[in-house]
Amino acid sequence: MTTTNKPQTISPRILFRSFAIAEMFTWAGLITALILRAFDVANLVPIAGGIHGFVFLCYSASTIFVWVNQRWPLRLGLTGLLLAIVPFATVPFEIIVDRKGLLAGDWRLAPGGEAPHGFIEHVQAWVLRHVLLSIILLILLVTTLFITLLWLGPPVPRD
Repeated sequence: MTTTNKPQTISPRILFRSFAIAEMFTWAGLITALILRAFDVANLVPIAGGIHGFVFLCYSASTIFVWVNQRWPLRLGLTGLLLAIVPFATVPFEIIVDRKGLLAGDWRLAPGGEAPHGFIEHVQAWVLRHVLLSIILLILLVTTLFITLLWLGPPVPRD
């Protein structure tokens, strides 16, 4: 029996599926909070909305990352991003692209993989070579963006 010393990584498929499912669940939480608020049961909208907003940003970042890795056409990548604003649409999209084999494979720009071409691929290759630092920087970036959006307020003016 031979064993390989290949480190375990999260594949593009697992990364994309995880955030697509998380996006679906946070939509359910936000819609439930809106219904509860309408019946004066409880106002959980700020909490559910905040969680959903954070996961939305994470889904968007992971969609772009997978889009670059998988060399999706512009139309497909934009569709993946835009479907995040439609409740529960990220999971059917993930299922469709997975069945078409558009999530198959490993990270092509990982160490030992393809040479990057262009700025975006160089950024992705750097991220794949510095995973821990990249996760920390991404969390800081998403958190900063999230706090900025909270500071700006909801997209619809309050009465």
